[in-house]
Amino acid sequence: MTSNPQPPASRDPVDAIIEQWAAVRPDLDTRAMEVFGRIYRLSRTMGDRMEKAYARFGISRGEFDVLATLRRAGEPYTLSPRQLSATLMLTTGGMTGRLDKLERAGLLRRSPDPHDRRGLQVTLTDEGLRLIDEAVGAGLAVQTEALTAALDEERAGQLADLLRDLLAGTGQAA
Repeated sequence: MTSNPQPPASRDPVDAIIEQWAAVRPDLDTRAMEVFGRIYRLSRTMGDRMEKAYARFGISRGEFDVLATLRRAGEPYTLSPRQLSATLMLTTGGMTGRLDKLERAGLLRRSPDPHDRRGLQVTLTDEGLRLIDEAVGAGLAVQTEALTAALDEERAGQLADLLRDLLAGTGQAA
């Protein structure tokens, strides 16, 4: 089933930027700037909204990411700091600061790795599990509200597919 493309609902700041470039450099193809400019602005806007959603639980987006990664790992909700760093694309120093704060809050615990004398394991506590389950629901509610306010289910699915293709094209899908 093919649907007719819908015109944009309204002009946005990216439209103004593109018009300015067209006026001074009509030779430029600015389609990529339109796409990535909007992705960037959307990411910033939603990042701010997510930060507010998680703040109600006393955690930042970065701390949410650590807890969510442990939760997604499944029982026993345990990963090494190295696995967490790799998944979240963080340096070990950045990870240590997050782990310290979350451990002080009683949301996770670090313990020696029984299979590697030099290693550590990071595990969600019962309180951490309870908090991340609530926080992920709150975050998804914010995201769903934003998505459904602008797109119907079919267009949201198309956008998800297009963004997957775009991400794969950058070499970052793996």
